[in-house]
Amino acid sequence: MTKPLIAIVEDDDSMRPALVGLVRSMGYDGEGFGSAETFLASDAANRASCLVSDYQLPGLSGIDLAARFKNGLPVIMVTARTEPGIDALAAAQGVLCVLRKPFEADDLAALIRGALDR
Repeated sequence: MTKPLIAIVEDDDSMRPALVGLVRSMGYDGEGFGSAETFLASDAANRASCLVSDYQLPGLSGIDLAARFKNGLPVIMVTARTEPGIDALAAAQGVLCVLRKPFEADDLAALIRGALDR
């Protein structure tokens, strides 16, 4: 049986491998990408079971990336930004949840499991 692929789109070079390591420790396959464009150009965009994306990315934003998968691939958004309206904007693009940085690994793990159970 193939393990679900969790795609991580995060431009922070220290956070990305940590998140990939987390999903692998959960028993899933994990692949990390430094930009939305790199992810979209990869075959992972077609194979992923869940996408964890930073909100603020160089080039195409996490929100714009999520919009491309609206009502398809489950998307969990992570961000350090706190301004009002981000959650509503994300929800309008089909994002399951916005998780604020810094967050606990267990919180993200629970969200990923929930996304896969949908």
